[in-house]
Amino acid sequence: MSKNKDFVVETLKKQIADFDENMSVEETGRVVEVGDGIAKIAGLSEVMSAEMLDFGNGVFGVALNLEEELVGAMILGDCLEIKEGTIVKSTGKILQVPVGEATIGRVLDPLGAPLDGKGKIQTETFYPVEKIAPGVITRKSVHQPVQTGIKAIDSMIPIGRGQRELIIGDRQTGKTAIAIDTIINQKGKDLICVYVAIGQKESKIAKIVAKLEEEGAMEHTIIVLAGASMPASISYIAPQAGCAMAEYFLDQGKDVLIVYDDLSKHAVAYREISLLLKRPPGREAYPGDVFYLHSRLLERSAKLNEDFGGGSITALPIIETQAGDISAYIPTNVISITDGQIFLENDLFNQGIRPAVNVGLSVSRVGSSAQIKAMKKVAGKLRLEVAQYRELAAFAQFGSDLDESTQKQLETGKRITEILKQGQYQPVEVEKQVIIIYSVINGHLDDIQVAKVSEFENGLYKYFDNNAKDVLLDLKKKGALDEKLEKDIVKIVKDYKGTVEEMLIKTEKA
Repeated sequence: MSKNKDFVVETLKKQIADFDENMSVEETGRVVEVGDGIAKIAGLSEVMSAEMLDFGNGVFGVALNLEEELVGAMILGDCLEIKEGTIVKSTGKILQVPVGEATIGRVLDPLGAPLDGKGKIQTETFYPVEKIAPGVITRKSVHQPVQTGIKAIDSMIPIGRGQRELIIGDRQTGKTAIAIDTIINQKGKDLICVYVAIGQKESKIAKIVAKLEEEGAMEHTIIVLAGASMPASISYIAPQAGCAMAEYFLDQGKDVLIVYDDLSKHAVAYREISLLLKRPPGREAYPGDVFYLHSRLLERSAKLNEDFGGGSITALPIIETQAGDISAYIPTNVISITDGQIFLENDLFNQGIRPAVNVGLSVSRVGSSAQIKAMKKVAGKLRLEVAQYRELAAFAQFGSDLDESTQKQLETGKRITEILKQGQYQPVEVEKQVIIIYSVINGHLDDIQVAKVSEFENGLYKYFDNNAKDVLLDLKKKGALDEKLEKDIVKIVKDYKGTVEEMLIKTEKA
């Protein structure tokens, strides 16, 4: 009996010695109303805006409306488990996503969960989805190029690292194609790419992933997917989550390209959430702060100066217009925030001019500072030639009697239009772009049949690769066109023309 008593005493002593007197305090609330991905919660008096809330059963939400009596929260994921009376805990954390090298080559949802079946993201670093943009003192002017590999863009609407360049146009005009070609063109270069798909069909994204893998571009790409079947709350946080992943590399002093495809669907998702939270609607039923939503997102793209690491985030937001109306609410908002736009036109697309870039409405406000000198030299004349040709072509439809100089300009314009046509997934190195543009604006292609210009161009690239590799390397190294290089280019073009007599217009037909 005494042995038992001693054992009990010893056990009690041990329990008292091991007793942990640390107390934890959890702030809890109770769901008052739930539906359509929105919950109204009573009791969370200390909650922060954009704080994560734990609904239990692995379901989380984000506090958006902080009202006098209730907290309005959007639910991230399935809300079928949540009922009136469900206990909600505040986490004390702002919404965060996993970031780091482990995200490269992966397909993730905006919360960082893998969607590619390759296992969990192995990282312990998390960044908040909302972050204040870099200040004026930390920034540097755009001065380094982002080569898209697309002749029409690299020559006339150049993009620099740290720039925000909008891609805008109707559906099915090739907006995503430009973004994907740009990502493919970064293979082997020092640019990490983040592609954020907002409200896109998952079959379309599967094709994009397959193509990027085929081209070897997934090695430098992160895909953040908020599919069309996902709730509006997931689409709403997708661009901010993608930007947070990009900011990790910015902080490492690296250069990043981020594509938001597309911000029209992002605005629609935000409108849906806002209206369900009973926020007052404004123009086109969008909430009053939809401009602020996009401006605080796009201002996070910047080129930092050397004192702050020298990294950059270049943004390519995409906006879908309805019947080419760029004066609608969301298009005008984003045009005013960005540093220029690439406008894709339905009529040009249907005429077979692809990429269907309308040179008159497209502009890059800061990109010319980032162009290499050789391209700047040949591209200045090119833009003027294209604009004059479009005007003359429209005029020439109504009259047949044209003087010789006008006819010559029209013939050159036709060949420039052919040169600027480019197939999808066929990016061209910048030095080859300089060579073909130099050749066409200086009249070296005037004696080539218009129908054969594309064939001539491809053959000329191969000829340079096989017979004048040193000229390409020299042009790449210098980045400028000097007198010797110009003479070399003219000589090689003439030599190549001598090998392709069948492409030349016969003298009697000229």
